Amino acid sequence: MTSAFGFDNTYARELPGLYVAWKPAPVPAPRLLFLNEALAAELGLDAAALRSADGAALFAGNALPAGAEPIAQAYAGHQFGGFSPQLGDGRALLLGELIDVRGRRRDLALKGSGRTPFSRGGDGKAAVGPMLREVLIGEAMHALGIPTTRALAVAATGETIARSAPLPGAVLARVAASHLRVGTFEYFLAQGETDKLRRLADYTIARHDPALAGTPGRYLALLRAVAQRQAALIAQWMNVGFIHGVMNTDNMALSGETIDYGPCAFIEAYDPAAVFSSIDQGGRYAYGNQPHIARWNLARFAETLLPLMADAEDESAIQRAVGQVTAVIDAFPGLFGAALLRGQRAKLGFFTTTAGDDEGDAALAADWLALLHAQAVDFTLAWRRLADAAEDQEAPLRALFADPAAPGTWLTRWRERCARDDAAGGPGARERAARMRAASPWLIPRNHRVEEALAAATNDADLAPFERLLAALRRPFDEVPELAPYAEPAPAAVTAGYQTFCGT
Repeated sequence: MTSAFGFDNTYARELPGLYVAWKPAPVPAPRLLFLNEALAAELGLDAAALRSADGAALFAGNALPAGAEPIAQAYAGHQFGGFSPQLGDGRALLLGELIDVRGRRRDLALKGSGRTPFSRGGDGKAAVGPMLREVLIGEAMHALGIPTTRALAVAATGETIARSAPLPGAVLARVAASHLRVGTFEYFLAQGETDKLRRLADYTIARHDPALAGTPGRYLALLRAVAQRQAALIAQWMNVGFIHGVMNTDNMALSGETIDYGPCAFIEAYDPAAVFSSIDQGGRYAYGNQPHIARWNLARFAETLLPLMADAEDESAIQRAVGQVTAVIDAFPGLFGAALLRGQRAKLGFFTTTAGDDEGDAALAADWLALLHAQAVDFTLAWRRLADAAEDQEAPLRALFADPAAPGTWLTRWRERCARDDAAGGPGARERAARMRAASPWLIPRNHRVEEALAAATNDADLAPFERLLAALRRPFDEVPELAPYAEPAPAAVTAGYQTFCGT
């Protein structure tokens, strides 16, 4: 089994000095809690072999597959706006890189595998609950079509982890397009190591934007590519009501994947100011702030590329480079707005556009959200029931509002736009409703359901609630009666007092 991974570790091979070679800490009693068989198949791995005791030992860090070269990656980061010049993998190790069955390069990393030189006083461990949370949220995001890192496995360690209360320990095996972050670049800028910064940038381009490799202006082009990926990603977050919770620069992946599911959550009653993270006291990473924070993080990334774009001794070249990256950062709101509107149009049922529709459609979407906010309507169900209204079934939608008459005027405007859509070749009522349901999930990871599943796994070693919830989340668009309990919002009192924690 261990010879079947076929590692090809370009990061370790090509970027010496950007990491520390390290090994996972052994644990007393490895036991497999979860294996993502579909992902294992994507990676060309033998799921049956991975379910063995040898597989549990591997995923817990007690054994290394052939070809693995475990390393702790170096990075810095702006955390809640304050710069930390050295963070790095304090409880994670990159085992290596695999080429999946579609030819894509994928990182395989462990999280919770013990202390590293970057641990900063922490124990380097992780608990069962937060690691299973990564499974649930990551697999939900994947099913929703949102780029994300994914859990391959979770192994219990047989250890007790000291947190605010003693907790059972676990290690997560995570797969990512890469673990390159804005913070990775910030680390080498802060160190003043321009040569390493250049090697890192060229490596990033070769890995994620190979068409740019070796081209003049490639570092500015990299910034543009990352900005486009982030605009698309954050728009998708916003259109499903996802709050990352800790958008520090070390948690922004240059691949455009969602990474590091810590104090994340989904909104229920629509509220742009929604914050659930216990550590976000000022609301910096509130739901509605996420596009602004993405732009702020991109500005930090742009700063790391300036030394590669202009000689520090050439003032005019520096000014040109500053102007170029500033233009990219200033263009980000437009990129995000366009991506957001594309998603909103699908959710609203608009599939044809003519000149001048952008402004009107954006206003209609904004007014819809304002209506949901004013009436404290569940975000997910409102979009889903709007698809019913496309087939002239308004009652389920109106029942979500405290005042069932409240959406009347807006619905009239929406129907007029749908009629124009049809006149321009749109799909008609039945097909419109089907396409809207394909753009608006019925199921999301309802926070109270996630907590119930994690509590059962943590407190009672009962994985059945987790497994049932995971199965439901993998079918987010299927409105079937047996899954109805997972679609129901939590009572308002529960949501009002709900907090998430980073899980460190």
